[in-house]
Amino acid sequence: MHMRFGMAAAACLLAGGAAQAQSKPAAEPAQLGALAPENLGKTRPKPPADFTGTWLHAGGPNNGFRFSPPPGAKLTPAAQAIYDAGQKAAKEGRAYQDDIGHCWPAGLPVIMTRVWPIAMVQTPTELFMISGFMNSTRFIYMDGRKHTDPDVVVRSFNGESIGHWEKDTLVVDTTGFVGEHHWIDSAIPASEDLHIVERMRLIDGGKTLEIEYTLTDPKNWEGDWKMTKRWKRVDDQDITEAACLPDLNDHMPSLKSTR
Repeated sequence: MHMRFGMAAAACLLAGGAAQAQSKPAAEPAQLGALAPENLGKTRPKPPADFTGTWLHAGGPNNGFRFSPPPGAKLTPAAQAIYDAGQKAAKEGRAYQDDIGHCWPAGLPVIMTRVWPIAMVQTPTELFMISGFMNSTRFIYMDGRKHTDPDVVVRSFNGESIGHWEKDTLVVDTTGFVGEHHWIDSAIPASEDLHIVERMRLIDGGKTLEIEYTLTDPKNWEGDWKMTKRWKRVDDQDITEAACLPDLNDHMPSLKSTR
């Protein structure tokens, strides 16, 4: 009697455990690296554009290298105080917060419009951007992944960029920035909440790269900042190895006056 009851109870427990195990959702597969052969080999639609090439900010009318606040932009009180201090230093001929002069990375978006070209290499899963300025590198993932959880993302000056195609435009969403020694423009800081969306497309028969920017950072300004920049293809230039060495820059006045 007791034996039959014990065996029946054990069978029920085993059946319940099996049902519970079956009810658990299957773990999501690990994200493959962008350059993993299995990821590269997946069937995907042919991309509508290929940005592979060397590009240089074109300059000219309505294409300044700075990411200055648009007309009517309103900074937060804390950011306004920093901006005012920077403007005062400029009028007095003093440098202010010259982190780039101290070899801190320029960071996105500033790195995109330095006076050095950018080499772009496009694969089915990732777009690489290597700047001639300090060899700063951006990685734009185009394999369908989502942004890393903000609690575990490895924050950086160029952020975590995720791209997807909308017709002939690559839409790049970038978050995961560092919030120190990172600047948008002269004396305009960037925080960890900075969010940049770029809409990249080729125009002029592929001779010009156009990027429309939307920048938000609620810790430093209100609403969105929108601007458009253009780069020209330069087929006679390559990116060479570069380094920023503080000991070679000690003679620069900007390193002697940072506030």
